[in-house]
Amino acid sequence: MKRPIRRSTTSGKDFVQRSSLYQEFLAEREEILKHKWLESEKAGHDIGFERALLDWIRNHRDNWRAGRQTQSSN
Repeated sequence: MKRPIRRSTTSGKDFVQRSSLYQEFLAEREEILKHKWLESEKAGHDIGFERALLDWIRNHRDNWRAGRQTQSSN
């Protein structure tokens, strides 16, 4: 028996957009894009999202998250 396809609803979309997990994802993505821009400027060419992502995770993510946790606890 096949399961019916569940269509996304506006209320479901609103819930996702308001969720704290989604907000953290958006904030992290914004930081990665900033990092991509800065590193691309240094390199003189677009380094690409994947390279920026991996570099940001290796070199900046832990400190960024620690700073966010400190801000949210104040």
